[in-house]
Formats: sequence, structure tokens, C-alpha cells
Amino acid sequence: MSVIKIENLTFSYYGYVRPVFENVSFSFDTNWKTGLIGRNGTGKSTLFKLLLNQEIYQGKISKSVDFIKFPPNINDTSKLGIDLYKELISDEEEWKLFRELNLLNIDEDLIYREFEKLSKGEQTKILLAILFTREDGFLLIDEPTNHLDMDGRKIVSEYLKSKKGFLLISHDR
Repeated sequence: MSVIKIENLTFSYYGYVRPVFENVSFSFDTNWKTGLIGRNGTGKSTLFKLLLNQEIYQGKISKSVDFIKFPPNINDTSKLGIDLYKELISDEEEWKLFRELNLLNIDEDLIYREFEKLSKGEQTKILLAILFTREDGFLLIDEPTNHLDMDGRKIVSEYLKSKKGFLLISHDR
């Protein structure tokens, strides 16, 4: 068990009068399934940027885990899904990926196609499957249901209910 602790966090974008966060303090356990749900522009993605040290802030963020960002940055979308898995996850066994694909109700053949030729929903599910094979780190999941139909949202929702150790942001309840 590990805790992520945020103390007296204050942040404002350059040129903005109102801060996005002002003296915010909270903590959460890395085993929790934590979700931040809210309208666009309320600071959800900004919090991720702060956690990932992509912005300068005042206050303190303490953690004893590495953060894993979803979706990850993919440099070459012409690669096969299986090659992206090997690129993103080193020293892992492929059976873990197939287990996660099965849990997400994804046809295993899709990982042998070019990633860019898959639908956005298929890409989302494959990337979730890839990242949940990691046993180290803490997942920061940004808007996983954006490109999913109702059935896909239900599948991803059930999938995430079976997991632990992530912070999810969304505007989709």
C-alpha cells in the first residue's frame, strides 16, 4: 500500500486571474479506484499535468510510485498493436496482454493489425489492455470512454471495476 499526498497545491495558468487550484490538500491510496468526474475546464487534466510534473506549481506532491499515463504517447501509429505492446511494456509476458484483451472482449487478432487502422474504440481498449499488464506504477487514465459506443463503455466500465490502483478523469458519468 502506498499513498499519493497533495499538500497546499496552488496552480494558475500564465495570464489567468483565477487559479485552477488554490491551497488544495488531499491524499489517496494507490490501491483505490479513484475517479474525478466533471465538466470540461474544471482542472481534471491540469491535475494530471501537475502529477506528471509537466507544469510548475506551488505546494507539494508526494508519491512512492511512478505514474503511467493513459493514453500513452504513441510515436508511430503504423506499428502493429503487438509491437506497441513490446515497445511500451518491457520484460513482460505476452500471455498477460491476451488475458487483458479477453477481459475487454477484444478479438486477439486486432493486435496484429496496424494501430492506426483500428477504430478509436479498439485503440482505447488495446491501450488499456497493454497498460494494465504493468504491475508497477499507478495509472492516470484520461477520458477512456471518449471514443466508445454504449456497449464499449459498459465493457470498459466493468473492466475497470475489476481493477485497482488508478486515478481516472472523465466528463462521462
